[in-house]
Amino acid sequence: MPENYVKESDLWKKGTDTMDVWFDSGSSWAAVCELRSELKYPADLYLEGSDQHRGWFQSSLLTSVAVNNKPPYKKVLTHGFALDENGRKMSKSLGNIVDPNIIINGGNNKKTEPAYGADVLRLWVSSVDYSVDVPIGSNILKQLSDVYRKVRNTARYLLGNIHDYDPKIDGFEIDQLPLLDQWMLGRLVEVTDQISNAYENYEFSKFFQILQSFCVVDLSNFYLDIAKDRLYVSSKSQFRRRSCQYVMSKIVENLAVLISPVLCHMAEDIWQNIPYSTKEKSVFQRGWPIFSQSWKNQILNEHIANLRNLRVEINKAIEGCRNKQIIGAALETEVNYLPEDKVVKDSLSWLKEFGNQDVDSFRDWLIVSNFQVVSDLVENSLIIENNALGKIQIIKAYGQKCDRCWHYQKETFNGIQNTKLCKRCSNIINLEFT
Repeated sequence: MPENYVKESDLWKKGTDTMDVWFDSGSSWAAVCELRSELKYPADLYLEGSDQHRGWFQSSLLTSVAVNNKPPYKKVLTHGFALDENGRKMSKSLGNIVDPNIIINGGNNKKTEPAYGADVLRLWVSSVDYSVDVPIGSNILKQLSDVYRKVRNTARYLLGNIHDYDPKIDGFEIDQLPLLDQWMLGRLVEVTDQISNAYENYEFSKFFQILQSFCVVDLSNFYLDIAKDRLYVSSKSQFRRRSCQYVMSKIVENLAVLISPVLCHMAEDIWQNIPYSTKEKSVFQRGWPIFSQSWKNQILNEHIANLRNLRVEINKAIEGCRNKQIIGAALETEVNYLPEDKVVKDSLSWLKEFGNQDVDSFRDWLIVSNFQVVSDLVENSLIIENNALGKIQIIKAYGQKCDRCWHYQKETFNGIQNTKLCKRCSNIINLEFT
């Protein structure tokens, strides 16, 4: 007791009716959930830091069970705390506090403290395992901003290449599309299912991983890389171009929806720049994507996976030539493949039999001037690679370079201003200008 009251200690009695300090927030289920018609009791979710297992979560549970004999929540989600990049607890004395406002708006020195925007901060939240303490700092944010830019650049590429596309005129059924496009739409359904499942289970780091893989591996490094010839070289209304635009429109619309819970500003930015009219003014009015399960095709997936594996090995061989400065672009080469893997050989036969001849050519998937399956390798090769899939031979492309598509062809035609065109480009030019 205070010194002034020590002599009166026999007159004082210890209080026994002190309420728990968390009682007021612990009873919020009564003051908030029960009394507001727009809310539910029990609540779907209580979210707080891991220290609240003995605080808010506990006092809420005790009071609700005592009064109504049921818990005030259906689920509890707990998270750790933010640390600096060295794993130390943030404190003013150490000066290692990361201010969210500075992350979003930037500091006084924009070189050392750039403005990343709210989306990068939200992307960081989605990228970490929030069940434990997580580090954050300038280096981590820079890495996240690089991922953010990759997603944004992918979206910009998609939007830029559907500038003249109208879904009311050029819509397709999936069985009308080339195999590559069918696979891409099936992959979109798979990614949607995976991201939906990650959101529903609060596994936001899975969303981050799936999004990064989809945009970089499936889109930028594969589908869109192959699509450049279809988009840039084809005539304006040619099927191989319009079918690609159809797929890209489906991807960009649904990509905007899939990222909207995390990258909300980017999602709305994408939506406002879709070049054709949509029913919804905002991405947040769209509703979650629902696809026909007929878009999934396991046999198609298996064949494409085999061919992508072969594509990776061939690209390694081409890159070896490029590193030795034997060639510049991949289109300066032709590829001979002597298969030793029956699975890959069967997939190549499947592609030749069922693929669209204007799109599903493995030569175009490799972005080389020619590709052929051979029983013997020819002489004068630039490089021969041996691996489990077979022997890959890279040779210098025969013929003359087309000034328009850059493919090497044995037969070329005179174009305007002394240009040399392959037969395909010559026909397209004549068609467009007649």
